[in-house]
Order: sequence, then C-alpha cells, then structure tokens
Amino acid sequence: MKARARILVSGRVQGVYYRSYAQDKARQLGLKGWVRNNLDGSVEMVCEGEETAVRSIVDWCWKGSPSSRVSGVEVGWEEYRGEFEDFHVTYGY
Repeated sequence: MKARARILVSGRVQGVYYRSYAQDKARQLGLKGWVRNNLDGSVEMVCEGEETAVRSIVDWCWKGSPSSRVSGVEVGWEEYRGEFEDFHVTYGY
C-alpha cells in the first residue's frame, strides 16, 4: 500500500546535516519527495512510497543526524499522489 506524509521536525535540526542524513535514509528506503529547512528553525519533509517505508522514516526522524537534538516530530498523513521522481534536498524557504 502506498502512503504520503508531511513531517515537521523541531529541535536542533538545522546546521547539523539533518537534511543530508534524511535524504540518505529516504533513498535507502526507496522513498520519493523532498526535505527543506523552514524559517522557524524546523525541518519539513514530504515523502511518498510504501507505507512501511514511510512509517520507518517517521520513526527515524526522532533520531536524525548524529549532531541533531530532536524535540518533536509532527506527522500529517496525506493522499498519495505519486508526483516525485526522486528524493532531494530543497534549498530556500
């Protein structure tokens, strides 16, 4: 079954390679979508793929990169769209 999630990660997650590690993990899980920094210091991710893989990255978000300190993970489940070709870091806000 396919799934899509919008994930918002808060804490010390910018300037600690969180996005790069998230991209590596998402690609390892076969997910497609993007990850970006937000102006408020959070990191936002939209990912699509097999539901088990999406749930795995949600769990991974609590760990993040070795230097990150995650204080919160919010997940919004959305309708699967199949709109992405890969998983990439998006720059800008």
